[in-house]
Amino acid sequence: MNHTYVIIMAGGVGTRFWPFSRTSYPKQFHDVLGTGRTLLQQTADRFDGICPSENIFIVTSSLYKNLCQQQLPQLSDDQVLCEPIARNTAPCIAYACYKIAQRDPEANIVVAPADHIILKQDDFQRTIRTALAATQDQDILVTLGIQPSRPDTGYGYIQYIPAANTEQAPLRVKTFTEKPHLELARQFLESGEFVWNAGIFVWNVQAIIRAFEAYLPEVAEIFEEGRSAYYTDHEAAFVDKAYSLTKSVSIDNGVMEKADNVYVVLSDFGWSDLGTWKSLYEVSDKNDDLNVIDGHIMLYDTKNCIIKTPKDRLVVVNGLDGFIVAEYDNVLMICRKEEEQKVKAFVADAKERGAEFV
Repeated sequence: MNHTYVIIMAGGVGTRFWPFSRTSYPKQFHDVLGTGRTLLQQTADRFDGICPSENIFIVTSSLYKNLCQQQLPQLSDDQVLCEPIARNTAPCIAYACYKIAQRDPEANIVVAPADHIILKQDDFQRTIRTALAATQDQDILVTLGIQPSRPDTGYGYIQYIPAANTEQAPLRVKTFTEKPHLELARQFLESGEFVWNAGIFVWNVQAIIRAFEAYLPEVAEIFEEGRSAYYTDHEAAFVDKAYSLTKSVSIDNGVMEKADNVYVVLSDFGWSDLGTWKSLYEVSDKNDDLNVIDGHIMLYDTKNCIIKTPKDRLVVVNGLDGFIVAEYDNVLMICRKEEEQKVKAFVADAKERGAEFV
């Protein structure tokens, strides 16, 4: 029996990617890179050869069950776990891990978000295999760490204890800091002892259950009670009740920052969390004028822009430098790339104008 499992977290809305990412159709279900595969499909594809498709579980909002099944038709109903309400990553991971434990107490699990980009597939699989080999028989929680390129306040930071031989062996984590303020992020970068938390986790199911029992006992108690309901007709009713009882907490704050058995595998596989338009610009192919274009577009005296518009509309752009131009489903957004943090405010204002815009 193959004891390797993958949990893909696919419930987020991705507000910063508006107007493409909407409540009804979030970014993980879009072909953001123009490859012919959506971000969710690319994430599932990434684990070909790591585990059989019947060992892949998607955790998503009940709103997106049909989208998940359309895009990943190889998955059974039991493999698409539907959350009735958003409760952040700890309950999401607990639900999936307790359900997997019911079937396979020896499960060795990878947890990955559905909306990240990995440019070096072979390096990624090699890193995952290294982590899985370490977690198979050890009571450790492993995360993947990315060398930081800037003092970004949107990521968690991991301080690790260097070792003589770092040939991708997991290194002990000293501190785990979720989304520091800018000055602290600068200090982390300058020290050279910190990596970004990629939000990809590896552990065996017994290790993570012990961690929930130790650090989030109320979450552990709630999902432990579901053992008799998983894989039965009672599961949906149990999950509705469970989510009404659990609080919203991230796995980072709830477990990883508190646990003393956290390790990191230093990683280099072309990672981006694709959280914003600017991050999409950075990982996309650019023309001679450093523009990223996707659509039926004519450009004049325009550079350093990302322009993504419907293929059935001719778009003419003249004289822009450093802008986002994005159109989708009756919303057109034009915004300076450097001011992309305003997108969340745009979404909030658009919500007041009517649900069809968000």
